[in-house]
Amino acid sequence: MPTSPVGQPSEAAKALFSAFEQAVDAVVITGVDNAIRHFNAAAERMWGYHRDDVIGRQVSFLVPPDMREHLDGAIAAMDPQVAVKGRREFRISRKDGSEAWGAFSISRVDYAGKTLYINFIRDVTDEVHGREQNALMALVAEKTDRVVMVSKRDMTIVYVNDAFTELFGYTLAEAMGKHPRDLLTGEYTDNETLERFQAQIDAEGHGQEDILVYDKDGHEIWISSTVNAGRNEAGEVEHLVAVLDDITESKQVNSLQHHVLENLANDMPVVDVIGDLCHRVEAIAPDIVSSVLHVDAEGRLHPLGGPSLPPTFAPLIDGLAIGADVGSCGAAAFLGHAVLATDIATDPRWLPYNSLPLEAGLRACWSTPIKARDGRVIGAFAFYFRETRGPTRWHQTIVDACVHLCALAIERHEARSEIARLAYFDALTGLPNRAQLSQILTGLIDKSKSRDRIAVMFLDIDHFKDVNDTLGHSIGDELLVAVTQRLCKQIRPADTLSRQGGDEFVIVLPNCDVEGAALIASRLLETLLPPMQLGAKLVPVSASIGVSIYPDNAGDIDGLLKHADAAMYQAKQAGRSTYRFFSAEMNRVSEERLAFSTALRNAIVQGALRLHYQPQVRADGRLYGVEALARWSDPVLGEVPPSKFIPLAEEYGLIELIGTWSLREACRQVAAWRKNGIDVPGVSVNLSPINFQNGDLATLVGEVIAENGLSPDMLMLEVTEGVVMSEHSTAVETMEKIRKSGVRLSMDDFGTGYSSLSRLTHLPIRELKIDRSFMRGLESEASALAITRAIIRVGQSLDMIVVAEGVETDGQRRILTELGCDVIQGFVYSPALSVPDFELWLAAHEMSRAAASLSDMRRQAERTRSAVPVRRIP
Repeated sequence: MPTSPVGQPSEAAKALFSAFEQAVDAVVITGVDNAIRHFNAAAERMWGYHRDDVIGRQVSFLVPPDMREHLDGAIAAMDPQVAVKGRREFRISRKDGSEAWGAFSISRVDYAGKTLYINFIRDVTDEVHGREQNALMALVAEKTDRVVMVSKRDMTIVYVNDAFTELFGYTLAEAMGKHPRDLLTGEYTDNETLERFQAQIDAEGHGQEDILVYDKDGHEIWISSTVNAGRNEAGEVEHLVAVLDDITESKQVNSLQHHVLENLANDMPVVDVIGDLCHRVEAIAPDIVSSVLHVDAEGRLHPLGGPSLPPTFAPLIDGLAIGADVGSCGAAAFLGHAVLATDIATDPRWLPYNSLPLEAGLRACWSTPIKARDGRVIGAFAFYFRETRGPTRWHQTIVDACVHLCALAIERHEARSEIARLAYFDALTGLPNRAQLSQILTGLIDKSKSRDRIAVMFLDIDHFKDVNDTLGHSIGDELLVAVTQRLCKQIRPADTLSRQGGDEFVIVLPNCDVEGAALIASRLLETLLPPMQLGAKLVPVSASIGVSIYPDNAGDIDGLLKHADAAMYQAKQAGRSTYRFFSAEMNRVSEERLAFSTALRNAIVQGALRLHYQPQVRADGRLYGVEALARWSDPVLGEVPPSKFIPLAEEYGLIELIGTWSLREACRQVAAWRKNGIDVPGVSVNLSPINFQNGDLATLVGEVIAENGLSPDMLMLEVTEGVVMSEHSTAVETMEKIRKSGVRLSMDDFGTGYSSLSRLTHLPIRELKIDRSFMRGLESEASALAITRAIIRVGQSLDMIVVAEGVETDGQRRILTELGCDVIQGFVYSPALSVPDFELWLAAHEMSRAAASLSDMRRQAERTRSAVPVRRIP
């Protein structure tokens, strides 16, 4: 039995202390001096101390230091006339250093002539943490700008946040206990949508719908409602949580587009179409005054709409020629991009014209050019502001939606015969829609008559619904527009990209076979790989593509689209972000190419490519240098010849990587040879035209040379005639920078292109390589001999080294030597060799030269001795 707090316990006291010992809650008894007299088993479990550790210590020892004054104060405040003190919560300190929460109830008792305090403590840690979590969640719900509504299973509202009140006007008290239908629906709310929404929630526990609702004042609001069920541990629905997004603006834009397109379809005159558009724009953006101008073929402005502008505006503007200093509209039409004048009074473009807008109270103007599909500027869409300011994002959204509509109206005005075709475009992306695509594809099929192949691609964005659900419909729309822009850059001029609806696109590629379609599909997938910056979000995106071929897979539109759609689903099942052909055989061919390209990419990344070196020998037998040639041996594909993997690298955008790797590896190897005493005068490296379009190539070359401690003239970079003769300024500037650094440039395969000799004299080329094709007929064809002789003479007259490659016979070598060719490269000396084999060849070649030189010296010595008369000794 525990020790009595005072004296010997009575039987009643024994029973009481026994009860304390069995109590679930902790019991701590203290005296008036706040010293602990009793500490039951539950207290030991709660604090982790044995009672012997705490008996006699101050009770404040059981709470954290920052709580001790509060506990002492609570005890001191005990009314002597009150036997029981109400419950208070304190943090407690456990023996292991952790903290918890306890609810204290203090009772004062008189026992054996002394006053004792019995503290009953219940562990309420979970309860406190639960309250804190609920308070935090409530704070988040209150502070978020997203509208939150929580209801019971029967849909009666139990909670709404401040954003709900701000949007709809109903306070929490007004909304409590109401059904959302009674609170938010109105005359034009679609009951079928509500019933479908309710059925989805009942069946699946969640749902999403766009619904027209009304606020407290009866104003229409379009919301996107996402509802999820909250369940208890038994899996039963306890409440429903709805997150509501105000999508009124996007609906307003859609309504605006709908009305304008309807006006166009009803053949309304262009001035009426534009006038109605301006009225509707000003209704959804009341802080602006809108205006639309037409730009004719001669570059003159003509007002089409501006109902809120002063009537005197139109006569002054009509016929004014566009120009960089003709207000905001004339400048935007002239420059082809938006122009903002934040202060008309001081903007130099407005100085000759600013009196009229300023008198009308208009202080700023933002004008956006309206462009036709062929890129011509055919109008200007202006927003005037009554303050010196610029546009908001909402203004940008309106303009983005309207400029295309204005283009449609103006182009119809220019050519009414094309209005039917122009009406077949998707409002969001500006792409042809399903109806327009059908006409295009029908025309291609009729024209082809089964002679030409047509590829049809069905492209579906992966996980697009997740973007809409998590980031909202506006971000989803931005994503579709961004995807459209990327795809347009990868298709050919004759191809057609269309949007079928939602996240589905169809691409029609005339005169395109399987290999061509596979290449374009790969480009389309690669262009979507980088994440897209949409507002403040970086959104990853990928797509799955299905391909069908006319007439192999189908002879009509429906069949082609059906088969492409089926192939697209095969791509989805294959893991997404890939493409599939409808035909199994076509799939095999495309997969083969894909396997080769993947293996090549891996070989580059993993350093599995190797360089072999082919000797280049001077006419006198000395080593002139070596040409570094890439070789690829794959563990699965085996030895892949350069004639196969180099074109593949060019098609899949890997050739620049190979060129950069070859440059680094070749310089490293030459440095290693020189360190080991192996004299290789220089190395020649092939680079692609793409390498020379990189403005940083000269810097890279300099860094590689410095890293390996080489002299710049030890490196020769080989370029094709296409690069040398190119008008591409970056390529020419890059070659000049390389020449100035001391690195030499060689023109590879000279004689096979269309080189301009006059241009050649002004370029930094120090070496000409005669193409191997001329070597085949050198011994038997007069034309090959004549061309070779001419190239050698051209090179020598320009003080260039001439190298003949592909030389295989002694006869070819002898002719080239007689023609004065400086350097010979080919099998007549050696094929391209691995590093160890080249070192053996070089050693043997030097020994052979030394032996030949010694033999020549001996023969010369013998001839000298035979020419000297023998003197006889008398």
